[in-house]
Amino acid sequence: MYAVEKIPNCVCCYNRITASVKGAQVRWGDRLSKTLPVTARGAHPAVSRSSPLPLYHQVKTDIRRRIEHAEWRPGDNIPSEAELCEHYGASRITIRRAIGDLAAEGLLLRISGRGTYVREPTVTAGPRGLTSFTQEMAGLGLRAGARLLRIELQAASAEDAARLAVPEGEPLVVIARLRTGDGKPIGIQTSRLPARRFPRLEQAELGDGSLYAYLADHYGFVPADAEEIFEVGPIRRRDAELLEVRPGTCGFFVQRMAYDADGRLAEHVSAVMRGDRYRIRIGLRAPGHPG
Repeated sequence: MYAVEKIPNCVCCYNRITASVKGAQVRWGDRLSKTLPVTARGAHPAVSRSSPLPLYHQVKTDIRRRIEHAEWRPGDNIPSEAELCEHYGASRITIRRAIGDLAAEGLLLRISGRGTYVREPTVTAGPRGLTSFTQEMAGLGLRAGARLLRIELQAASAEDAARLAVPEGEPLVVIARLRTGDGKPIGIQTSRLPARRFPRLEQAELGDGSLYAYLADHYGFVPADAEEIFEVGPIRRRDAELLEVRPGTCGFFVQRMAYDADGRLAEHVSAVMRGDRYRIRIGLRAPGHPG
């Protein structure tokens, strides 16, 4: 049985990683280092110098194929640049460009002095739309899941009252859930909603479904607008245990304010998302550009 802490996406909190194998301590990459057969230059079947496709693109395509077909799995230390050069009969410049592109796509992770690793699959959210976590996962081809951590009534603190525009001490329904994608922990979401607007919500049987779908079905509430604020910081020990990462690992801290069609704030969500399994893609447009 391996006990392995995966390498986080955030370089500011890279942790030394070991695996326990039958009582022996094995440094990360030792058990997973991949080797490749050496081919004569230009003889690799996946690479053809007569192809109209650039050589780096052909190498990149073959490495991606190995990852997608699980020849190289998440956490694996892929062959060195020198080995890849020999295997594909290509120059270091070609190999570095292929690896660089795959790292930019989130398939590989390069760590100075340690090598290149296959990354754990990540959830890339974007372009951003007002959707539930369940809808977001479905749009990415993943099965959303949830584990209820708590659902209760709680008096609004001064901070809650200011955010939700309710009197301090007003009862709020607090719903905290561990969210997963294909069974793997991605984030912890905590929603706060005015109990007066959503009576008996604290008694709801949410299961692992969408909170927004439940609110629409039982209260006729559909969020019309929302604002989100993202920050990056270290994950606390309590949350780290649930997210299956080391305390101090970097994550996304998200604040969402959801409004109804009349512009009234109806929900405040605070969330912490694993930095190695959740990414945001934002499109940018030059000022004055049509569209």
